[in-house]
Amino acid sequence: MDGVEIGTEVTRRDVTDDESRRASRHWWDIDADDYQAEHGEFLGAADLVWCPEGLREADARLLGDVSGRRVLELGAGAAAGARWLASQGASVAALDLSAGMLRHAAAGNARTGIAAPLVQADALALPFTDGAFDIVCTAFGAIPFVADSAAAHREVFRVLRPGGLWAFSVTHPMRWIFLDDPGEGGLRAVHSYFDRRPYVEENVDGEPTYVEQHRTLGDRIRELRAAGFVLRDLVEPEWPEGHDNIWGQWSPLRGRLFPGTAIFIADKPHNT
Repeated sequence: MDGVEIGTEVTRRDVTDDESRRASRHWWDIDADDYQAEHGEFLGAADLVWCPEGLREADARLLGDVSGRRVLELGAGAAAGARWLASQGASVAALDLSAGMLRHAAAGNARTGIAAPLVQADALALPFTDGAFDIVCTAFGAIPFVADSAAAHREVFRVLRPGGLWAFSVTHPMRWIFLDDPGEGGLRAVHSYFDRRPYVEENVDGEPTYVEQHRTLGDRIRELRAAGFVLRDLVEPEWPEGHDNIWGQWSPLRGRLFPGTAIFIADKPHNT
């Protein structure tokens, strides 16, 4: 829920899988250059940053030792995370729906000399065999943007080996109560936490151009369990001292009062 283009209508309404897919592909294709210009330095060329709070996998080690592991970065964007994973000895693949983002990923591979393989595909139809990976991870990729996130979890479950790990970060569900404002205006609750209708930006023809989905914490946990996962941890990163960056609705003001990110870590049981 970042900036809104002039002339764009904002609403909350249900959308289909196809509407969500078209909107996400179009949005991230046209926004890729601006996104990298604004956030690329913060995200790094080869670094896995979980959230605007700046929690780095190099410090948090939420994935454990990745050396020798087969890892898929889902919704990889410019694939900085995949390159970091490769630098730690993982065998990686970086998948994204957007050709614009993957263009930046290819440039990042060339610039760093870390050749993370790139795949353009839909998170709801992963082009991999069953049990292909030991770990699947994403930092704000795919899950907030698909209409059927339960189906996305099932796909991740399918491509993980028994005993595999699934870790993903999303906007903390309680943030949906507030206005999308990093300042004082963003401290006032105005929306129902239980209104699951997605945030939708539409063009003049009423076609969705940006879609972001809302689920409650309970919804997320139930979707994971329904897919077969066992929840290991739910991490809510605190705003660190000395971190003054503003990223969309994330700011020191809000970050010191309530969480902005939720990171879910789940296991595929060994006996599946």
